Amino acid sequence: MWARLGRGARGAHLSGPGLVLGLAALLPLAFLAVFFVLPVGGMLARGFFPDGGLDLSAVPEVLSRRRTVRVLTFTVVSATAGTVLTLLAGLPVAFVLYRLRFPGRALLRAVVVMPFVLPTVVVGVMFRSLLSSGGALGWLGWDGTWVPILMAFVFFNLAVVVRTVGGMWEGLDRRAEESAAALGASPWQVWRTVTLPALAPAIISAATLVFLFCSTAFGVVLTLGGLRYGTIETEIYLLTVNFLDLQGAAVLSVLQLLAVVVLLVLAARTRDRREQSLQRVGARAAARPVRRHDIPALAVTGLVVAFVLLPVGSLVVRSLKVGDGWGLGHYRALTDPDATQALRVSVTDAMGNSLRAAVDATVLAMVLGLVVAVLVSRRPRAAGWRRVVSGLDGAFMLPLGISAVTVGFGFLITLDRPPLDLRTSPVLVPIAQAMVALPLVVRTLAPVLRSVDPRQREAAAALGAGPWRAAWTAEAPVLTKPLLAATGFAFAVSLGEFGATAFLARPDRPTVPVVIYQLISRPGADHVGMALAASVLLALVTVTVMGVVERLRVGSVGSF
Repeated sequence: MWARLGRGARGAHLSGPGLVLGLAALLPLAFLAVFFVLPVGGMLARGFFPDGGLDLSAVPEVLSRRRTVRVLTFTVVSATAGTVLTLLAGLPVAFVLYRLRFPGRALLRAVVVMPFVLPTVVVGVMFRSLLSSGGALGWLGWDGTWVPILMAFVFFNLAVVVRTVGGMWEGLDRRAEESAAALGASPWQVWRTVTLPALAPAIISAATLVFLFCSTAFGVVLTLGGLRYGTIETEIYLLTVNFLDLQGAAVLSVLQLLAVVVLLVLAARTRDRREQSLQRVGARAAARPVRRHDIPALAVTGLVVAFVLLPVGSLVVRSLKVGDGWGLGHYRALTDPDATQALRVSVTDAMGNSLRAAVDATVLAMVLGLVVAVLVSRRPRAAGWRRVVSGLDGAFMLPLGISAVTVGFGFLITLDRPPLDLRTSPVLVPIAQAMVALPLVVRTLAPVLRSVDPRQREAAAALGAGPWRAAWTAEAPVLTKPLLAATGFAFAVSLGEFGATAFLARPDRPTVPVVIYQLISRPGADHVGMALAASVLLALVTVTVMGVVERLRVGSVGSF
C-alpha cells in the first residue's frame, strides 16, 4: 500500500511512497483552502462580522422573512418533486439501456447522457423556447409557471439516475433473479424482492445527487423562474447583486452548506455500499435480448428519449426563425460585434474565451483531481487514517453543492489585495471552473482506483518491483479510459459553468453562457434569436465532447 502504516507504539505513520503521496496532497489542499475555503469564509465573514464583531441578529430576521420561507419551501418542494420524477423516468431507462441488447443502444445512451453536461443556462433557454407562446408546446400555457423548472430538473438530471443505477444493474448477478423466476415468481415479484433490494444503494446515491443538483441549479431557475420562483441559489444571487444584503446571503449560504454536508455524508455512505456490492458481483453479465414483458419499459424509454429530444429540436428550429421567414441570420449576427449594443464583443469571440478558459480549467482540474483520487482510493489499515482519507474525500466534494454565487462573489471580496490580488485577473475564471469540475474528476477516477485488487500490487512487489512500479503496473492499465473520460467531463462542465463565471468574467472577456444570459435578458426578437443560436452552438460543442466521453465509458460506478 502507498499509505503504509507503522506498527510501533507511537501509532501510525506514512513512509516511502506514502510519504511522497502525502506531501503531494498539500497541493490540492492548498488549492481548496485558497480558492474555496478563503472565498466562502470571506463571504460569510462579511455577513456575520459586518463591523468586526460577531453579529447573529440577521439569522432570525432573515429566516423569518416571508420571501425566505417561500424560497426555502420552493427549493425543497421542487427538488423533491424533481428527484421523484427523475427516478420514475430514469429507472426503466436504466433497465433498457444496461440490461437489454438491441440495435442503437449506444446511441440512446449518448442521447440520455447529453443533457447532464449542457450548461444550465442553455437548458433554461431550451425550455423557455419550447413553452413560450411561439414554441412547440406554447399552447399548454405553462410559460411563466413552475412546470418548466420541474421539467428542466428532470431533463438535466436524468443521466445521473441512468448511469448510476444502470451501471450497477449491468453488474448484478442474474442467477438470483433466474432462481426466483424458476420458482414461479412473476417479473414484478422478481423486481420487488430481488432486484430492488440489490439496487437500493445505487438508487439512494442517485436520488441524493439529483436532489443536490436540483437544489443548486442556478442557471435553470434564474432563466425560467423570473421574479416569481426562486431557490436558495438564486436568492443568494439577488441578495448579493441587487440588494448588497451580505448578511442575508451569508445566512442562506450557511443553511445551504449544512444541507449539502448532510447530503454528501449520505451519498458517501451509500456510494461505499454500492462500490462494495459491485466488487462482490465481479464482471458484468452479457445483455439479454428483448422479451415480451420488457415492452412497458421500452415504451417508457421511448417517451423519455422523446422528452430529451423535444427541447433540443425546439431550440434548433426557433434559432432558424428570422422574422416571418427562416434563415441563418441569427447565426451570422453572432460573428458581428456591432450586431447589438448589449455586447462588447461578438459571440464568436466569447466562444474563444470559453474554450481557452475551459482548457485551462480542465488541465488544472485533472492534475489536482488525479492526486486526490489516488489519495482517497487508498485504504489505510489504521482507523484514524481511514477517517482522514474519508474526510479528504468529502472535503473535495463540497464545491459540488456550495453556491457558485457564494464562491464567485467571495473571490471578488477576498482575492483583491497582495499577495493574491487577482480581482481583475483573467485566471480567476478557469480557477473557478476547475473548482466546479474537480469533484466530478475525483468521482470518475476514485471508484476505478478502488476497484483495483491490492493483491495485484502485492504480486508485482513480490516479483521485485518497487512500490511505485508495483502501483503503476496494477493501476495504469485501468486508468487510460477513465482519465480520458474525466478530461471530457471536466472540459464540458467548465465550458458551461455560469454561476461563478457570471461574477468573475470581465465585460471585455465574457464566456458564452454569460453572453447567452445577457442576450436573453434583453427585450427584442433579435436578442432572443441570437441567444438561441448561441445556445445551439454551445450545446453542439458540449454534445460532441460527451459523444467522445460516452465512447470511452468506464461502466459500473461511472462518473457520478
